[in-house]
Amino acid sequence: MEKHDVVILGAGAAGMFCAIEAGRRGRRVLVIDHAKAAGEKIRISGGGRCNFTNLGIAADRFLSQNQRFALSALKRYTQWDFIARLDAAGIAWHEKTLGQLFCDGPATQIVAMLLDDMRRAGVTLWLETTPGDVRTTPGGFVVETSRGPVQAASVVVATGGKSIPKMGATFYGYRLAESFGLPLVETRPGLVPLTLAAQELEALKPLAGVAVQGSVTAGRKRFDEALLFTHRGLSGPAVLQASSYWREGQPITLDLARGMDAAAHLRKARSEAGRVAPRTALAQMVPEKLARHVEALAGLNGTLADQSNATLDRLAALVHGWELRPVGSEGYRTAEVTLGGVDTDALDARTMQARNVPGLHFVGEVVDVTGWLGGYNFQWAWSSGWAAGQVV
Repeated sequence: MEKHDVVILGAGAAGMFCAIEAGRRGRRVLVIDHAKAAGEKIRISGGGRCNFTNLGIAADRFLSQNQRFALSALKRYTQWDFIARLDAAGIAWHEKTLGQLFCDGPATQIVAMLLDDMRRAGVTLWLETTPGDVRTTPGGFVVETSRGPVQAASVVVATGGKSIPKMGATFYGYRLAESFGLPLVETRPGLVPLTLAAQELEALKPLAGVAVQGSVTAGRKRFDEALLFTHRGLSGPAVLQASSYWREGQPITLDLARGMDAAAHLRKARSEAGRVAPRTALAQMVPEKLARHVEALAGLNGTLADQSNATLDRLAALVHGWELRPVGSEGYRTAEVTLGGVDTDALDARTMQARNVPGLHFVGEVVDVTGWLGGYNFQWAWSSGWAAGQVV
């Protein structure tokens, strides 16, 4: 039977980072993944440029039953630490918007850096190897794999969530947690486009492909970024962000002209060009197709001069507060992350170890910690992987 100090299940961002840290401490580390290549989610992320972290890391930008759980790891291995790692490797990067950092070149640079660091740390990598049952033994654990059983003092579960199943996402990490009696927080797709009912989609069909720099509010959270109308419903960064806070049956509110005053603009247009249609004035603020739709939605007829202040205010209220009620999301197929996961109450925040199973650790997306869009989830992967790597 193969014997190692540490077996890490999953060769994604968190698993690879944990392996490097443990290997640098002189631990004999084996990383197992069923995929053909390591770091595939890193490779495809950010349009192939990898949005690897964010300058604005803070607790309120992570969703969890215990929002403060992530702070221990995030404060001990920060975005600045990872940036320094890239700088040392000669990987150029830039800030795109809202603190989001991307590679100047392809994301494969980061994968190559991690694989090189693993090799230098003496880490063994088994790809195209399916992990099976994990059981405790007097000396630690035995992990069944398609290559045969492996023995280790510590096991780190870094198998990710359910998002993007075509990349090989599975339920494995959650089932493993349950087999050891760890509770799970309900999982659901996060950072995902929202879908609308067929009747509503029919009315919105002319808007497919229209984008605006607006805002989306779900519950008490408002996100000021681009939103996009699609043939299935709504997408764009603001919608993806809001989707993590939206629950079935709840409405969302769109502001189509963020930072503008639609009421004042319409009244001014009425005084200067009263013979034009309201949609004409509105088209100076939003795309023309959207202006037509909102005018119709408000039930306006005639010219601007025909409209009372109350009518223009009703139109402006729609521009800044159009309420829609999604019927669902596009699901794990297009979700960037999985919300929920292994309950943080069952884990030690400093070591990521299961409180009742010494030597068993959970890192990355499999844990009930989910960041905003914009590099937050990668930073959680680096930080949680690093934290476990210091102790396994």
